[in-house]
Amino acid sequence: MLSRRHLWFLTILVALFTISGISLSAQDSSHRGRKYKPPPPTSKIEVTVLRDDDSKPIENASVIFQLIGDKGNMELKTNEDGKSVIDVLPIGATMRLQILAKGYQTYGEDYKIDKEQMTFGIRLKRPGEQYSIYRNHDQGGDAQKKDKGSDSDSKKDAPTDKPNASSSNPPSQPPQ
Repeated sequence: MLSRRHLWFLTILVALFTISGISLSAQDSSHRGRKYKPPPPTSKIEVTVLRDDDSKPIENASVIFQLIGDKGNMELKTNEDGKSVIDVLPIGATMRLQILAKGYQTYGEDYKIDKEQMTFGIRLKRPGEQYSIYRNHDQGGDAQKKDKGSDSDSKKDAPTDKPNASSSNPPSQPPQ
């Protein structure tokens, strides 16, 4: 009976040593499955939102940061000073900055994040008059001048050696 206990005890000890040896080899740092990859350096971006007419800060405006090519976005609200700060956007990325505030025109622009610290001062305007295609606008003045100029140029470029269609056929009038 004594020998069976010794044999059983010896079997347990061998099993424990085997298991501990396996677990120690699994913790060997040179044979890990995944390598640690540090996160990219980030930039601290501060956005200040002001009213265009009197330069007062706009509180509670939505400041939306979206990395171009990534899904999703990050939205922050401005504080009482009209400021919003974010510090998780990677340097080297392109960011789309959008600002929404009730009673103001929406702002949107793409920026390249190339510094450790960037500051943006955005001035929001009140909404303007609604654009209508049925009215003449000053912005299209250059296009209208081009069109008028091209019409007159095309008349000048018409060949002069051929008679005009109107000159070859007299206007139809009843004979007198």
